[in-house]
This record gives sequence, structure tokens and C-alpha cells, in this order.
Amino acid sequence: MLPIKFTSLVFIGLALSGCQSDLATVADAAFRYPVTQTVTGQPTTPSTPTEPPPAVPSTPPVENVDAKPGCDAEVQTKLKAPGTNPITLACSLRLSSADVITHPLVFEGSAASGSVLDCGGGTLDVSAGGSRKEKTAVVVRSRKTGSGPWEAPSSVTIRNCRIKGFVRIYGLGENANGAVMKASSRNPDHTAFAQASAPKNVRLESVTFDAPDGIPFYVGPGVTNTALVNSKVNGRSTAVAIYLDAESANNTISNNVFGISTEKRELIAIDGSANNRITNNTFERADNGGIFVYRNCGEGGVIRHQKPQYNQIVGNTFRYGSSFLVKPAVWLNSRNGSSSYCFRDPAYPFGSSASNLDFAQNNVVRSNKIEGGSESLIRNDDPTNDIAANTATGD
Repeated sequence: MLPIKFTSLVFIGLALSGCQSDLATVADAAFRYPVTQTVTGQPTTPSTPTEPPPAVPSTPPVENVDAKPGCDAEVQTKLKAPGTNPITLACSLRLSSADVITHPLVFEGSAASGSVLDCGGGTLDVSAGGSRKEKTAVVVRSRKTGSGPWEAPSSVTIRNCRIKGFVRIYGLGENANGAVMKASSRNPDHTAFAQASAPKNVRLESVTFDAPDGIPFYVGPGVTNTALVNSKVNGRSTAVAIYLDAESANNTISNNVFGISTEKRELIAIDGSANNRITNNTFERADNGGIFVYRNCGEGGVIRHQKPQYNQIVGNTFRYGSSFLVKPAVWLNSRNGSSSYCFRDPAYPFGSSASNLDFAQNNVVRSNKIEGGSESLIRNDDPTNDIAANTATGD
């Protein structure tokens, strides 16, 4: 049984979940941390912490990176040989439709910038792996060397592939809960640092995922300008189909067909990610939820800074097989401090440390179709969000 004090705090956080005003921000912060609390080695939380007005995240400039030359014969031979050892690529590669690659592929650091993997209809198959990492077919990640800055790859392209496994793109950590992210989140410029340290301009196009019980496409903390377009996402996930993690921004999910089934969660999670475009997709199995927009306050002791704002969810089709006990097609502010880990981040006067609320504001949800369900499956409790011209064909 939870202590009475903690239970009360959770209750108060839930009670405030429907209010997104500045008053709610102040009240939530005040209830979380008494004004008299002092944390050794950390600033004391003021009684009325304030944050600057919401602003559209700046779009990092697109880098013009020349395409890498083709991989040499030695790399190609190693890649096509039987085995499951990861292979790092810093070159471009074209496969044939008959090729089946069983090695996980890694594009790491600035050396990988400009790499193009064109499978030509071939297959990346790591589905026999025993763990999530072993089932990750492609990794695009930053590289840390000594005390210098993170080397982040840019303009990596993956196309015309059948992927039996997962793709992960990340900089400071695979997800928002790691030690590096935790340390960085104590600084007020955390979002800018995470974005500067993460991959950008990664593009997946005309790929077909066959997910083996996991998240097929994970966009990690700080990743910007990534795109998944003209693709199919099939298979099965024990979690979601796509995860846009904290401090990421300006990503595009467009013209895709989601045939994947999830165990119990939504198809796309927008967690503290901003200014993304999710447009013209078809979600064949939306019964467990379509697109949820929130901010995971305090999970892993990491302060989430960026608010999930200025996202565009436009022109998508959500299909429901049942009208009984289904979850929303779009849910803005789906958590709002309802998780117990919201109280694990320390007392700082910014981000989720100042308030547990999601602040999913200034988002656009327009011209979406809900087949087999009602318009009530678009859930919003904040007047700053633009909800219009959505249609439904169910009861």
C-alpha cells in the first residue's frame, strides 16, 4: 500500500490533469515539492516556478552531405557471409532482391554521414536473435570519444529493404532513461544539447517492417529530421509501433500503412517530442489506440524538458475492428502525471521537475478519418490544440 502522503500527491496530480493553465503549473509544482525543501547540491525549487512561453522548436539546418562511395569487396563479402556479428558501415551499399543479411548493421558517428543502404528488395533478417538488441537490424547512433563532443551521423538513407527486426536511432542514449541523459537533464539547455548530440536527417523509405515482438522503429532522444515514408509496418509489437522519445523534434511519419498489431498499447507514442508531422498514414488496427501525445515525467530520474507541442496529425485513417472498449485514435495529454515515476526526478525549476503535466498544446489534428468508430475517439482537453474537419463512419 502506498504511503498516505504519496497517494495524496498522485491524487492531486490526477485532479489537475484536465487543466493546462499557468495556475495548474504552479499548483502542480507546489504540491510536488514544498517550498521549504532543500536538496543538497541542487537549487531550491521556487514556490512558483515559471517556464518561458511555448515556442516552436527551431529546425536545425539540413546538412548537405555527399553520398559515401560504395563499400569495398571485403565489406560486402563479410556482410553477405552467414553470421550474426554486428558490422559497422561507413560506406554505401546496394543489395539485390535475393540477398538476406543476418548481421546487424551499425552506422556510427560522423564517419557514417552520407551512407546509403539500398537493399534492392533484399532482406535484413535478425529475427532469430534472443534479445531486443540481437533483433535490432539497423542502428544509427552517435559516437563519443574522450572528453570531446558527440560525433553525430547525418543524412543516412535506408531504402527498399524488408526488415525482419528493429531500427533504432539515438545519440546520448538508446532511450531517455540512461545515465548520460540523466546527467544532462539537470542543465537548462538539455534539449539543445541532446539534439546537437544526436543523429539528424536519417531517412527510411519504401521499407517493409516485419516486427518480431518489439518496437520496429524507435527515434531516440534528441533525434531531429528523421523520416519514415512510403513504407509498411507489419508484424507484432509488445509495446508500440513507433516511439518518438524525449527532446526529439521535426520528424516525419508519412504515407505509411500500419498493419502491425500491438499487445495493448497505442501505435505511435509522442513522448516529449515536438514539431513532428504524422500525415497521410493508414492504421489498420487502431483498437488499442492510434497516436498518444504526452510527456513521461521523471521516468528513470530523468527530467523531461521539451513539451510535446506543435505536432501535426493530419490526413490519417484509423480503422477499428470493434466499437467496444477501444482506445482513442488521437489522445492529447494522455498521461498528465498519472504515473508513479513522475516523482523520481529531482527538484529543479524546469521541465517535468517543475510540473508533471504533459502540456500537449498547440498541436494540429485535422482531416483524419475514423472508420468503425466515433469522433469521440479524438480526445483533447486543451483549447490551444487545433481539432477540426475530422470525420467518423462508426457509431
